[in-house]
Amino acid sequence: MKKLVAILLAVLMCVSAFSALAEGEKTKVVFWYSLGGTNAEVIASMVESFNASQDKIEVDAQYQGEYDDAINKLKATSMGEALPFDIVQSYEIGSRFIIDSQKMVPVQTYIDKTGFDVSVIEPNLLAYYTIDGVINSMPFNCSTPLMYYNKTAFDEAGITEVPTTVDGILAIAEKLATFDKDGKLDRAGFLFSNYGWFFEQWTGKMGRQYVNNGNGRESYATAVAFDENGAALDLFNMWKKISESPYTSYIERGGTSQARAAFVAGKTAIFLASTANLAGVLANVGDSFEVGTAYFPYVNEGDQGGVSTGGGTLWMVNSGDEKKMDAAWEFVQYMINPENQATWNAKTGYFPINMKAHDTETFKENIANYPQFQTALDQLHASGPEYVGSLLSVFPEVRQYVEDVTEEVFLQGLSPEEAVTKLTTLANDAIEMYNLTNY
Repeated sequence: MKKLVAILLAVLMCVSAFSALAEGEKTKVVFWYSLGGTNAEVIASMVESFNASQDKIEVDAQYQGEYDDAINKLKATSMGEALPFDIVQSYEIGSRFIIDSQKMVPVQTYIDKTGFDVSVIEPNLLAYYTIDGVINSMPFNCSTPLMYYNKTAFDEAGITEVPTTVDGILAIAEKLATFDKDGKLDRAGFLFSNYGWFFEQWTGKMGRQYVNNGNGRESYATAVAFDENGAALDLFNMWKKISESPYTSYIERGGTSQARAAFVAGKTAIFLASTANLAGVLANVGDSFEVGTAYFPYVNEGDQGGVSTGGGTLWMVNSGDEKKMDAAWEFVQYMINPENQATWNAKTGYFPINMKAHDTETFKENIANYPQFQTALDQLHASGPEYVGSLLSVFPEVRQYVEDVTEEVFLQGLSPEEAVTKLTTLANDAIEMYNLTNY
């Protein structure tokens, strides 16, 4: 009996050792991401599903804070010999820096290696990350800006046409605004968020370039272009006009989360935000009022530009470890397959970057339930490749400068002309310093 027990114990130990070995044979991939809240929950679910779908790769997903936090960590770690991750999600304005770091392998390498059919990816999203015919990173959580409006309030005010310009918005703001018994603005006709992304988008909507050298795509940018082409002056004049209206309100810098909250609470009839806000807006508004969506407005009548992509993509680290890099590519492909992208779109509001997602029942059901999202798709497809957007090494810093100067216009009475001069100086100094150090 003792002999039998000993044999059984030996067998169990062998099995345990084999299992441990098998587990140890899994290729571990570290994934840095920068989306919190509900979006983070969806990512966690997708990662969990991937890990359960096969037994060769284990993805360790690690939240790194907001986009700015993540890019700062990337800058800090890129000075070392090896990066502590295999895939990183980063926003579009970090692209030039990431390429300059020379730490990444273009996904084009693996597209070519595996014969991946890149034609299924939305071309207007892919275009931003394509330089000299090389796709550098894979679109994942991509968005464009939209105008959100309270359609119920529009109907009550007798407004039948949705404005297509900011002047048009200001013209109807009086009809949409409401005041409390003390004469204070209760519901703004339009709420403006101080968000640097909008400056970039409106520059493109005017059909003008943000920086020189082909918007930083023919070669690296050496100076901004928005001062000489008049884009900045047009925008700061528009800021001034908004600030002087008694029917509008202003949210100090910090993105659009406060504006969204105000809209949901019925405190503004119109606000601007990413398409990625759509799912949350519709869920939070519920039956309180009908939500309408429209294209991001033009600055001037006659403008014929377009919007460019925002959001993030997946970058692969050039670790030199082919096994890890192959595993990372497998994960990237999983995250962008049609069903996952349809689910991602339905739960977050980001575009399904894989066009085959449109054929899934998940997508069809979502678009039927929430036709407001069709606006986002139509706007994306209406924007030509010439409005793909700019590349700039110090984009995160310049976006902060835009918000700093915009705040001075709204709160301190800085003139549009002074704002252009100040912003141009700040931006060009940052560009010059980076270029001297890196090129």
